[in-house]
Amino acid sequence: MKEKIIEKANDMFLNLGFKSVTMDDLASEMGMSKKTIYTHFQNKTKLVEATTDHLFCSICDGINGILDQKHDPIEELYAIKAFVMNHLKNEKTAPLHQLEKYYPHIHQGLKTKQFEIFQDCVVDNLKRGIEKGVFRKNIDIQFISRIYFIGSVGIKNKNMFPEHMFPVGKLMDDYLEYHILGITTEKGRKILNTLIKEDQI
Repeated sequence: MKEKIIEKANDMFLNLGFKSVTMDDLASEMGMSKKTIYTHFQNKTKLVEATTDHLFCSICDGINGILDQKHDPIEELYAIKAFVMNHLKNEKTAPLHQLEKYYPHIHQGLKTKQFEIFQDCVVDNLKRGIEKGVFRKNIDIQFISRIYFIGSVGIKNKNMFPEHMFPVGKLMDDYLEYHILGITTEKGRKILNTLIKEDQI
């Protein structure tokens, strides 16, 4: 039952927002009493914490599955982007904004864990890209991995990137292309151009 509550809460939070969904809403949606939910979660904060942990683990498992497939490094970045976008309901802005505003401690903890996983993943991707000749040999791997993470977080700032001007899907595509173009070789650029064309079909 606890898993079912987490899964339903996850779906509702991502679609409607962490603040917008109440325990009453969740109970009604699941056809159970609010008291039943409270037997598993002391309060809504505990539920939000469990839900974000569950989501984080699911995304990590999915990314690890992609990494195991040993794609070309540039193709791998596109595969990860597509998976994450799909898993986060195309990165709807309201839920993430509400998580940061109303549950800052949870948001910060999640961000720290994201960086740790992101760093390992991107550093490995950059090293393999250099070995395969699709990324330039003279790039500073530690600098690139960190600036890429900061940018990934920064483009979610809706004051800087209002959604009516920067639709989320296109913004993510443009940022990934910007990242790759800054580090790629001629060989890598050919792969990138092919992926961009395939994305547009």
